[in-house]
Amino acid sequence: MSWLGKSNREAVRDAGLPKPSWFETPPAEAPHHEGIGAIEAVIFMRLLICAVLLLASAGLAAAEPPKFTPKPVQIDRNGVMILIRSTLAALDQANKTGNYTVLRDLAAPNFAAVNNAARLAEIFASQRNSHLDLSGALVLDPQLTLLPETDEAGHMRFAGFFPSVPTQVEFRLSYEPVNGQWRLFGLSVNLVPSTPAAPVPPVASPPPVAADAPAAKETPAQKPVPVKRHLTPPAPNQVPSPASKEQPQPPQ
Repeated sequence: MSWLGKSNREAVRDAGLPKPSWFETPPAEAPHHEGIGAIEAVIFMRLLICAVLLLASAGLAAAEPPKFTPKPVQIDRNGVMILIRSTLAALDQANKTGNYTVLRDLAAPNFAAVNNAARLAEIFASQRNSHLDLSGALVLDPQLTLLPETDEAGHMRFAGFFPSVPTQVEFRLSYEPVNGQWRLFGLSVNLVPSTPAAPVPPVASPPPVAADAPAAKETPAQKPVPVKRHLTPPAPNQVPSPASKEQPQPPQ
């Protein structure tokens, strides 16, 4: 208020003077509701998080590779038998001599790159120390439990065993194609007990006879009774009729 009892604004208005720039009344601000703004922010953040999670899950599903399905390998039985016998024969000779250089040289280059002769000797030390002899199993026909198929890297793999008692040789072998030939890429040979044979069912026996039961007696065959003819004699004082007598036949 001024000394005249009026404020500066009232005095200017009554005098008809132009209003200075400071006289303008500032516009009224819109009411600010802090509660509504906070709720909107929370909802927006939740929607943003959901969108990020959906995009991440979609990216993972798209990046996941398709499941691999093994494919059978077109190879005849004789070719499989040659690979099995040649590989196990090389392993048997290496265990008996302690020299695994030939086994390594027969394998694929990728096998030889990670397995030198000293490492192979360490891997098969238990078989060498136990004097495992594989020559007896090589004369048998192996039975395959996994037919030849390809893995993710294009290698051929199969598994089986040599049927023998009381123990049998199980093997798992894999080969890599090198210059048109299958060369050893991995092998596992173990000696395991043979699978027990199925029990033979017992032969059915007749039911036992009770001890107190009387033995049946053999009834002798009865002889046939001859049949007698009873001829009725003529009554006394009865003369046979002439018709009953045999008449002589006239001459022909």
